[in-house]
Amino acid sequence: MLASVDWHVVWVRIAHPDHVFFLALTRTVYVAVIAQVIGVVLGVGAALMRMSKAAPLRFISGIYVWIFRGTPLLVQIFFVYYGANQLLGFTLIPNSLNLGFFSLDGAIVGGILALGINEGAYMREIVRAGIDSIDKGQMEAAKSVGMRYGLAMRRIVLPQAARVIIPPLGNEFNNMLKNTSLLFTIGVYEMFADAEIGYSNSFQPVEYFLGVAFWYLVLTTVWTFIQAGIERKLAASERGEELSFFERLQAAWNPISTWRVR
Repeated sequence: MLASVDWHVVWVRIAHPDHVFFLALTRTVYVAVIAQVIGVVLGVGAALMRMSKAAPLRFISGIYVWIFRGTPLLVQIFFVYYGANQLLGFTLIPNSLNLGFFSLDGAIVGGILALGINEGAYMREIVRAGIDSIDKGQMEAAKSVGMRYGLAMRRIVLPQAARVIIPPLGNEFNNMLKNTSLLFTIGVYEMFADAEIGYSNSFQPVEYFLGVAFWYLVLTTVWTFIQAGIERKLAASERGEELSFFERLQAAWNPISTWRVR
């Protein structure tokens, strides 16, 4: 069986990828990064809505998570790209998006939005768990010195919750790098698309899919080391000379800056 594999093709795909492949790899990375940022922003917003005293906000947050965690990501990608414009009655996904210094194809825009919206539903639970891990007394102490809820959340609660949020966030980004392969189904030319087209032209599935699997391993391994470094720094700050809560509170909110807070 191994003798039937053209190892020269595998070697070329791993050690000497062409320019087109590197464009596909670059696209995989920036799609994953942008989608993850969107997911984090949506996750934080949905988590704060979930913790709101307003029942409609809690309901919207719950429906959001219910839908996007309860349906397949592939279905969501197709729906956003092919159905969003028709459903909404206006152009949410353009044919192309010109950002001045470069432009994005509509399929890339739709894929990023679909991945980001889906990720936001998972990030909501991660962010909510991180906020819940912080002693409620810290919010009460912040309010007792005059801080508003939003300011206390930004300056006191969320920075501490980040230590709980970042490890699972890193794992989510690892998954995001792999989930970009699903965008091939709507015509985005990323790493898996490059392998699929190469296989279709050569009928060498083992060679091309071994090659792309190697590069996915490279991306996720590099990110694993980055994530480990971030987590080590967070752990070191916990063990080191960290400011106490009240020192952090004083630095974040003081009488001089009170009048500037809106």
